[in-house]
Amino acid sequence: MHIQPQFRNRFAALLSFAVVATGITGIPASAAPAVGAPLTSPVATVPAHRTTPRPPRCPQLQLADRWYGDNAELIQRVIDERGRCSWPRGHAPGRTPYAVFDWDNTVIKNDVSDQTIFWMLGHDKILQPPHRDWANTSRFMTAEGAAALREACGKLARPGKPLPTRTNTTCADEILSVRKTQLTTTGEPVFEGANERYMEASYAWVAQILQGYTPAQVRRIAAKARAAALRAPIGATQRVGSTQQTAWIRYYPEMRDLIRTLKRAGIEPWVVSASPKEFADVWGPGVGIDSAHTIGISQLLRRGKLSGHLKGCGGLPDGSDEIMTYIDGKRCFINKIILGIHGPKALQAAPTAKRQVLAGGDATTDVTMVRDATGVHVVLNRNKDELMCHAYDNADGRWAINPMFIQPLPKKSGLYPCSTTAYIDADGNAGPVRRSDGSIVPDQEDTVFGLSALR
Repeated sequence: MHIQPQFRNRFAALLSFAVVATGITGIPASAAPAVGAPLTSPVATVPAHRTTPRPPRCPQLQLADRWYGDNAELIQRVIDERGRCSWPRGHAPGRTPYAVFDWDNTVIKNDVSDQTIFWMLGHDKILQPPHRDWANTSRFMTAEGAAALREACGKLARPGKPLPTRTNTTCADEILSVRKTQLTTTGEPVFEGANERYMEASYAWVAQILQGYTPAQVRRIAAKARAAALRAPIGATQRVGSTQQTAWIRYYPEMRDLIRTLKRAGIEPWVVSASPKEFADVWGPGVGIDSAHTIGISQLLRRGKLSGHLKGCGGLPDGSDEIMTYIDGKRCFINKIILGIHGPKALQAAPTAKRQVLAGGDATTDVTMVRDATGVHVVLNRNKDELMCHAYDNADGRWAINPMFIQPLPKKSGLYPCSTTAYIDADGNAGPVRRSDGSIVPDQEDTVFGLSALR
């Protein structure tokens, strides 16, 4: 087997992905660089009456050898430099440092919104919208989208009552098509007009079709979907409507270890998800993050029930439904909820001293919050153009790119089109990816990928 030159020093770290075919997380690589030892030289012994106390040893990543290349070293350095072992007299200087993580395909493998919608469709838990009018579920829904959903589902239940999607495949397929493709089953666009740096209408729609439930009811639904997804074998599929869909989710042990280590070091971890907050509330405790530290798509309540209208940010008012935890919207809600920055300023990068020390993500939805991190930018490679352009450009030398810990992707064919079309603006137009100084990022090669690419 010929190993590409850029992988020779890192081949041992990639052995953790050798069991991809079985879907099991990686085997620790014995030759990976150790990061458990202190980063400074031992203090020389001096007479007892002059002994200088050593600084407390920083908490160490326990699964460091499962990370690719020198990623664990980059992360550990931030823990050492920003965590409690570097604080004067053990007190955080100013604001307690914090980290932010996307959820789906970053902390876990697969998507909680998908699995919850699949479970709801299989258990007749989607409610008929008010007046049987699906335009009531999104201000960005097209007439064609609303008409297709009404045709498929409108006669099956009264408003506010469950649709029989377990047995009625026509209705289930139409709802699923909207969620998965943003198209009707006949290929018509379902959403239009959203600011594509603030909103992904099909993601928001997952939250908005929960209207009529209380938050507690949604959390109970999410908990049942979670149990089913964790119980399903890795690689399992399920029938949803007339289609076969993924049936399983797994927590990444490496991300659980990272979050636990951050907490021990006094760095506060948060989840910032483009899924509904109620879903994140249910899944977060699996890695030790409680509901007070989860940020997701949040709705206004009407008589204690979800209204289908979203909380605003960045000067966009509650109920305008124009912004969610997506791209620049993730930055906005981090600034609003964690830092207490309100109004249009929440859409701007916070002062450096107040920003997250670490951020983790896997897709374009995460690019702004991951770039805002001041210590290390952790990226799981899912071949998402804009994010990977910044990651491979590595302008500040702090980007830690990792293949997915379960079933990593092979090498992307061709280059990422960073200089031409990898950036999508607010109106949906493609253009070049730019650095903070305005210069254009050149096209990038995919160099961090699954072991299968080395065969």
